[in-house]
Amino acid sequence: MALIVLRIVFILVAAGVGITVIQVDAFRSALQDQPFWAFVGVLVLALAVIGIDIFVKNKRYDTISGVYFGLLVGLSLTYILGLITQVWFPADNPGAVTAHRALQLVVGMVLCYSCISLVLQTKDDFRFIIPYVEFAKEVKGPKPYVLDTSIVIDGRIADVVETGFFDNVLIMPRFVLAELQGIADSSDKLKRSRGRRGLDILNRLRNNDQVDLKIHDRETPDMEGQPVDMKLVLLAKLLEGKIVTGDYNLNKVAKLHNVEVINLNEIANALKPVFLPGEHLSVRIVKKGEEDSQGVGYLDDGTMIVVEGGREHINSQVRILVTSVLQTSAGRMIFGRYEANEGGPSGGGQKTPANTSA
Repeated sequence: MALIVLRIVFILVAAGVGITVIQVDAFRSALQDQPFWAFVGVLVLALAVIGIDIFVKNKRYDTISGVYFGLLVGLSLTYILGLITQVWFPADNPGAVTAHRALQLVVGMVLCYSCISLVLQTKDDFRFIIPYVEFAKEVKGPKPYVLDTSIVIDGRIADVVETGFFDNVLIMPRFVLAELQGIADSSDKLKRSRGRRGLDILNRLRNNDQVDLKIHDRETPDMEGQPVDMKLVLLAKLLEGKIVTGDYNLNKVAKLHNVEVINLNEIANALKPVFLPGEHLSVRIVKKGEEDSQGVGYLDDGTMIVVEGGREHINSQVRILVTSVLQTSAGRMIFGRYEANEGGPSGGGQKTPANTSA
C-alpha cells in the first residue's frame, strides 16, 4: 500500500514538474510553441521509472546504497570545486558564467562516475574512519562460507545446501572460478570432465532460488603471488567466514591461520551409522581379507567391514556380530565375526542392524 501511495505521489509531482517546465521560455522556443509535448514527456519518463521499479524485482541493497553514496560524494565535490573556481569567472560576464556552468557539468559528470565506480569496486572493503571511531563493514547473519575448488568438483555441497543444512551466504572467489575453468579446459580427459562437473554444480547452486551464492571479485594486495589455498585462507580471514573444503592439506593450513573450516568428509564420517560391539548387521562379503580366514565387505556409505570367518562366504550376504569399531583418519572400520548366511549371493550390500546386545 505504501508503494502504491508513493507511486501516485510521484506521478502527481511529475505532473507538477511538467507544468513548471512548459512555463520556461527556453523550452517553449525549443519546442516551437508546443509545450504540451514537454508535459507528456515528463509524465512518460515518470511512468518509465515506475515500470522499471516494478519489473526489477531483485534489487541489490549494497549496489543501490553504493550508487547513492558515490553520487552524494561526487555532487558534494562538484559543488565545492564550483565555489573554488567561481572567482576565476567574473559574475558580470555572461559568457564567463555560462562557461563556468559548463565546466561544472563536465566536472560533476566525471566526479560522480568516478566516485560511484570507486564505491562499487571497494564496497566489500569499505571503511569509514573518524578519529577514535571506526565504521567498518559488518557481516549480517551467520558467517559466509568460502568454497574451494575441491568441494565444488566433489559435488556434495549442492546436495547438502539443498537440504537446508547450510543457509549461510556462499562465496565463490573469482580466482577459484578461474582455476575451475582452467581444469575444465584441460587437455586431460579426466581433468576436463571434473572441471565441467564443477561448473555444472556452480550453475545448479546459482539457479537455486534458496541459495545465496556470490562471486567475489576483489583480491587484496597481500593475495598477489600467493597460491590458491593461501588466497582462500586470506579471503576467509578478511570476510570473517569459514572455508568449506574436502582438501586435507587446506584444512591444516587454515587451522594454522586460525581460520574455521568445514570439512565435508568429516561431516560425512560423523553422519555414518554407529555400531557398537555386540550388535548384529547384514553385509555382503566381496573379497578376501589380509588374514587367512577374513573376508571384507562394505556398507552403502563405504564403511569397510572386516569379517572373521568370512573368506569362505565371498559373494554371499551374511549376518555378522560386531566385535570392535576402529576410527581412523581415513574413516571408520568395523570388525565382526561371521554367524550365518542370509539367503545366499546378493548384490545389495545393505545393512540391517538389529540393535541386539551381546
